[in-house]
Amino acid sequence: MSFQQGLSGLNAASKQLEVIGNNVANANTVGFKQSRAEFADVFANSLSGGGTSQIGIGTKVSNVAQQYTQGNISATNNSLDIAINGGGFFRMSNNGSITYSRNGQFQMDKDGYIVDASSKRLTGFTAGPTGVLSTGAPAELRIETGDLQPAATTEIVGLVNLDSRKTALTAAGFDPADPTTYHNSTAVTVFDSLGNSHTLQSFFVKTAPGIWSVFTAADGVSTTVLPAPTATMTFTGTGINPTVAPASAATLSFPVTTGATSPVAMTLDYSGSTQFGSNFSVNSLSQDGFTSGRLAGFITGSDGIITGRYTNGQSQVLGQLVLANFVNQNG
Repeated sequence: MSFQQGLSGLNAASKQLEVIGNNVANANTVGFKQSRAEFADVFANSLSGGGTSQIGIGTKVSNVAQQYTQGNISATNNSLDIAINGGGFFRMSNNGSITYSRNGQFQMDKDGYIVDASSKRLTGFTAGPTGVLSTGAPAELRIETGDLQPAATTEIVGLVNLDSRKTALTAAGFDPADPTTYHNSTAVTVFDSLGNSHTLQSFFVKTAPGIWSVFTAADGVSTTVLPAPTATMTFTGTGINPTVAPASAATLSFPVTTGATSPVAMTLDYSGSTQFGSNFSVNSLSQDGFTSGRLAGFITGSDGIITGRYTNGQSQVLGQLVLANFVNQNG
């Protein structure tokens, strides 16, 4: 009997060495979780039941359990290498058959799907043409490499300082081709519905103390019927928070011949401008349109959102990977 007990101990020790050897062999395997051998003693069955003097007949390996502890995270040059910090599994689809993995070494196949080395596709929430996520059932993630749709300019916001020391001019005499009929000007690039660029100029004419008329011209053609200004700003003695007429954000439009939606309509807001006794300056001038762009790269954030970067300087959500978790990961 003692020979059998010793032999069971050797067998159990051999199994433990196999588990240790497997852990060492997979030291550089991404997503690998080490295992440990768990042992149990063995008792023989007895018709009369076990007594206090009963001696076991050896040991056995009762279970080889994986240890789901956090591993090391290393940086790579592949934007699709993704690590899980904490619990959870990547949800993979193999022709509709769902499997789970901790290995985040992904790449993009010829059809744009995010796949692992076994061509299983990563799943998550897909995004529409405007970057809105469909947060229903997870689907196979695909990176759309088409051009980003352009957006027409709808709003221009400018902050300028107008020189209060300027001598008043007659608004009726304004001529965009004659610099002596206005005090200062600035320009911004705007876009139509097809992403074609246009130059919108703003001309500032002081018509009375504290009163400035704003004229606009697109592509060298006035967008208003002269001599009517696009807007009029009236400053108080503080030189801030002017009253703007007809509204704080004036509406203007101009026709285009590019095949885009015509006329191009947008608002022009200079309500945050100032009038101080210093030289004219443009503190900020921005607009919300952009032309089309090609996908230049993408990154995956800590929340799993995949964001594409485009050649026009814009970014858009391409999808979001989701993780699956279980009450008992060993189960």
